[in-house]
Amino acid sequence: MADEFVLLNVGPSPFGMRVKIALIEKGITCEHKDENLAAKSPLLLQMNPIHKKVPVLIHNGKPMCESLIILQYLDEISKDKSPLLPSDPYQRAHARFWGDFVDKKIHPTGRRMWAGKGEDQEAGKKELLEGLKVMEGELGDKPYFNGETFGFVDLSFVPFNAWFYTYEKTGDFSMEAEFPKLAAWGKRCMQKESVSKCLPDPHMIYDYAMARRKHI
Repeated sequence: MADEFVLLNVGPSPFGMRVKIALIEKGITCEHKDENLAAKSPLLLQMNPIHKKVPVLIHNGKPMCESLIILQYLDEISKDKSPLLPSDPYQRAHARFWGDFVDKKIHPTGRRMWAGKGEDQEAGKKELLEGLKVMEGELGDKPYFNGETFGFVDLSFVPFNAWFYTYEKTGDFSMEAEFPKLAAWGKRCMQKESVSKCLPDPHMIYDYAMARRKHI
């Protein structure tokens, strides 16, 4: 009997985008179910009763939550297909560190900037720019964070490429001017079919963020 995968997700979620890209990279067929977080489905509440958040990947009826954990799970069950994490233990730990950095330093400060106002927005912008500067330093002159190949850190960070336009509009800065290496990296990643298929139009993300902002 073939494995069954179901992904519970919300379209604009960068965390859900990660899982969608990884599924394509791994060649895994998956049923996708869009959630309405204002009226969460019984399935979501059953599969993620602790946090009640997306994404949730259900594999043969068993749920996995938290996107970085899901990526590692997918890598472990299909090591022979497009490995995401390096084989070296130190390099694996290094990649996990940067995935965690994205979640703790890029996502929350970006949200603080586009959702905030006044001094709070300015503080969010300052922290976001600092975080992006650190990420650009880690990328350096490599094509990908993993080196010559697309890997775990790239996969963790690339969904935010769809949010860069929102960051630019709400923060009044240019990714191309401020972070040329990250801007070039984003364009390079978008040439991958798995990425271009899963990242929505940046203008759609901006419209979504501005609609959300009105209710925050």
